[in-house]
Amino acid sequence: MKATLKKLYVLLILLLLYAPIITLVVLSFNASKTRAKWGGFTMKWYASLFRNEQVMNALYTTLLLALLSALIATLIGTAAAIAMNSMQAKIKMYFTAVTNIPMLNADIVTGISLMLLFLAIDATFGFPTVLLAHITFNIPYVILSVLPKMKQTNRSVYEAALDLGATPAYAFFKVVFPDILPGVIAGFFLSFTMSLDDFIITHFAKGPGLDTLSTKIYTEVKKGIKPEMYALSTLMFLTVLILIILVNYIPNIQKEKNLKENTRYEKGMVH
Repeated sequence: MKATLKKLYVLLILLLLYAPIITLVVLSFNASKTRAKWGGFTMKWYASLFRNEQVMNALYTTLLLALLSALIATLIGTAAAIAMNSMQAKIKMYFTAVTNIPMLNADIVTGISLMLLFLAIDATFGFPTVLLAHITFNIPYVILSVLPKMKQTNRSVYEAALDLGATPAYAFFKVVFPDILPGVIAGFFLSFTMSLDDFIITHFAKGPGLDTLSTKIYTEVKKGIKPEMYALSTLMFLTVLILIILVNYIPNIQKEKNLKENTRYEKGMVH
C-alpha cells in the first residue's frame, strides 16, 4: 500500500508538471481558435506556421545561433576542461567554483552584465553580440560535462603512447579523446538546448530587427496568442525532448561499446 501511494504521489507531481505542456500540444491540433471549445483535429496551424515568413526567419536564426554557439562553446569548454584537469587540486577547485558561478547566477543578471559590456565597448547589437552572449553562458555547461570524463581517463596510457613515439596531438586524439567523447557530445547537446530556448539573455543582447523563436513568441503573446504559436511551442518542446534523450542515451552507447572492446581485448590476451 505504501509503495502504491508513493507511485501515485510521483504520478501526481509529474501530471502537474506536464499538464500545461499536454494542454499546449492538444491545442496545437484544435481546429477552433478558442481554447474553450474543441473544433476537431487539424494540422492547419502547423501548415500556417511554415507559411509564416517571419517565424521561419526566426527559426533559421535560432537554429544557426544554437549550432554555432554550441560548436564554439564545445571547443573552448573542452580545451578549458583539459587545462583544468592538469592543474593542482587547490587551483582546480577555485576554477571549478568560478565555472559554477554563471550557472547559479540569475539569467537576468548575466543578460544585463553582457549588455553593459557590449555598450562599454561600443558594439553594434545584432547577431554577433547574441552569438557571443550564447557562447559565454554555454561554456560552463561544456566544462562541467567534460571534466568528469577527464577524471576517468588514465594518464599512464597517454604517457605510454608518447613513450612509443606518438606526438602529443596524435596521442590525445587516439587515446584521450575517445574516452571523453561522451562528455563532449553531452556538452554540445546541452549547449544547443540551452541556446535554443534562451530568452532573457537574448533579449538583452539582440538588436532591432533580429528575432529568435523565444523573442518572437514573446512579441506574439503581447499581441494575442495565435494558434500557430501553440504549434511552434510544441515543435520546440519535441526538439528539446529529443536532445535530452540523446544526451542521456549516447553516453550509455559509448560506455557499452568501450566495455565490449575491453572484454574482446581481455579475451585476446588470454588466448
